Amino acid sequence: MNPLQHIEQFKALDACHQQIHEHLTELIDLLERLDTDSDSPHCRQKAKTIEAFFSEVSRAHHAEEEKDIFPPLLASDNAELVHAVRTLQQDHGWIEQNWLELAPMLRALALGEDWADMTELKHNAEVFVNLCHDHIVREESLIYPEAKARLIDAFASRAARLAQK
Repeated sequence: MNPLQHIEQFKALDACHQQIHEHLTELIDLLERLDTDSDSPHCRQKAKTIEAFFSEVSRAHHAEEEKDIFPPLLASDNAELVHAVRTLQQDHGWIEQNWLELAPMLRALALGEDWADMTELKHNAEVFVNLCHDHIVREESLIYPEAKARLIDAFASRAARLAQK
């Protein structure tokens, strides 16, 4: 991957975090409306949009991090950094597990089905929101800056080698 592609990748990852925050806010809004408005077209559409985003875009985002961002950091000799990355990988598992419980309930809500227990849906959604928020904070405060710094160092070293030729 060339330097521009790496920069674009980080821009896309950062933009995805922003989209995740927006969809989490929408999920919180949906939870607040469920007691009075769960069968409205607005709530059904909101549930459909949230479910589609987290089932597709958010999962692809995590897969990209696992494939491109985490491996170089896991190869570090910095034990604290490796531990932080392992924690984020574990977070991905917990987020996925929670999502597998929440997604069918949101799909049911989107389709106007009434089998989902609203108390359980709210609880799972609150857990999901907290997991995602905490996870993003850890990524943006340590992992992304470290990955970006390593990328800059690698580009600088490459440029220095090329200049010596």
